[in-house]
Amino acid sequence: MAIMSELFGEVAGDYDEARPGYPPDLVAAIRAYHGGVPRALVEVGAGTGLATRTLLTLGAPLACVEPDRRMAQVLAARFPEVEVVTVPFEQWHPPPGGVPALACAMAWHWLDPATRNRRAHDSLTPGGTLAVFAHRYDYLDPDQAATLRAAFESADPQQPNDRPEGWFHDDVLGSGLFTDVRSLSFRRAVPFDTAAYLRLVSTFSPQLKRPPELRERVLAAVGAAVDGFGGTVVMDLRTTLVLARRPA
Repeated sequence: MAIMSELFGEVAGDYDEARPGYPPDLVAAIRAYHGGVPRALVEVGAGTGLATRTLLTLGAPLACVEPDRRMAQVLAARFPEVEVVTVPFEQWHPPPGGVPALACAMAWHWLDPATRNRRAHDSLTPGGTLAVFAHRYDYLDPDQAATLRAAFESADPQQPNDRPEGWFHDDVLGSGLFTDVRSLSFRRAVPFDTAAYLRLVSTFSPQLKRPPELRERVLAAVGAAVDGFGGTVVMDLRTTLVLARRPA
């Protein structure tokens, strides 16, 4: 989580506006899996509250664990009804007896891979629900996909290697700590104009890791590519939800 703190606090004010939210069906799936509304829910790596807004519709009292002070301040201001704990998950102490539900959106990969499953398991009450979810960004039009990938590579040949889609299903299942591990997928077509797409790219960790001059070259190349499509790119946004249960 330390790397996330260094990266994403820089864009704390823009994160929610730039990134798409989560489908309402995701909350319905969590409620059905849990067997109703949990008595309490903790969100790990909540950032500025993009998933928090959706999770609140579950109707459970919500606490958020967020390590970055800048993001936590934005989160607390946007959702005064939510308890915000500014600490890494690795240093967070659950209440005695654990919590009935634990959620993590777009942050599972930032948690310590050696301990995240064990900590999640130990934070839950027996029979409690773990919900891990994340977006996978792709392009609906293959021609747009090829052109944009070429634009990124033209500005920065050192492109990151993406994890397999839904990799966290295998991570949670492979830990051997949970039962009834399930994976659900939600798919949406989301259009972005050039300015909106560049704001989105500016919140991604590979872009934030680049030095300022390289960031500008990437944005210029990608912006020119989207303008070449007439100023709109349509994303194929796939959201994977992994649900698991601590054995009773």
